[in-house]
Amino acid sequence: MALLFSFAVQTTRAEDGLHRIIVDQTERSYALHVPPALTFPAPLAIVLHGGGGSAKSAAAQAGFDQEADKRGFITAYPEGTDRARPLMNALGKPGFRTWNAGGCCGVAVERSMDDVGFIRAMVAEIAKAYPIDRKRIYATGLSNGGMMAYRLACEASDLVAAIGAVSAVIVVAPCEPRFPVSLIAIHGTADQNVPIAGGVGPKSITKYPYPPVQDSIDFWAAHDDCGKDPIASTPAESVTLRSYPLCIGNTAVDYYVIEGGGHAWPGGKRMLKMLDAPSQAIAATPLIWQFFAAHPKP
Repeated sequence: MALLFSFAVQTTRAEDGLHRIIVDQTERSYALHVPPALTFPAPLAIVLHGGGGSAKSAAAQAGFDQEADKRGFITAYPEGTDRARPLMNALGKPGFRTWNAGGCCGVAVERSMDDVGFIRAMVAEIAKAYPIDRKRIYATGLSNGGMMAYRLACEASDLVAAIGAVSAVIVVAPCEPRFPVSLIAIHGTADQNVPIAGGVGPKSITKYPYPPVQDSIDFWAAHDDCGKDPIASTPAESVTLRSYPLCIGNTAVDYYVIEGGGHAWPGGKRMLKMLDAPSQAIAATPLIWQFFAAHPKP
């Protein structure tokens, strides 16, 4: 019988910052945050920026580093693909990085980037430096980042135990996960980029015809062999939670709907004035981490 050991260590902030790896002859980058005190083997949360974002903006928007310091897990912020912009880059101006989440979005789809392969390579690289608990690897993201989290669940269900999708839907077909994966999804009824009812949102940059959010929830509830009828509750004013019971093993599917919520990370930072103001009805980051912590792989 295999014996499992855990040990606590003090780490330094030297690990924080941008790391670069070569995947399929392409340089890819990710940021890493390691709390100053950590018990190994450690959980790993992969935080995926939205379209046009970056590792830096994802960390600032969601506040996962602060949650990691309190709860004891490593955070990784991979970066998507952008077009070559030498002048803008020289001036320190941001580009428009996206993920190949399947049907969406941007240059990542145009170039058929293997972002699942990149995430796998990134996790392997991190695991060389730190003992990672393979049963506690999670992925979450906003918008295109949430869609990429869904793609990881579809195509790397051996890797991730649970995902968090904020303002996102499944856009990869077919989605054929080999193993159960827990899901926490959060969506606002006033999202005009990825409409909750589906279709092309009036604020959509991609003009992609998204499926209804409920389709993604139903798919995952069926895959995890949950009960068909969700249990509804109101955890906060203007927020409805639909929890699907009796899922296989230790999996769960929780779907939060924020009445009047827009296309933003609830409780997070508003990165630009042109973007929707985040709802303050709930704080997505601690909520997602609590869900993750309760649902490791069996």
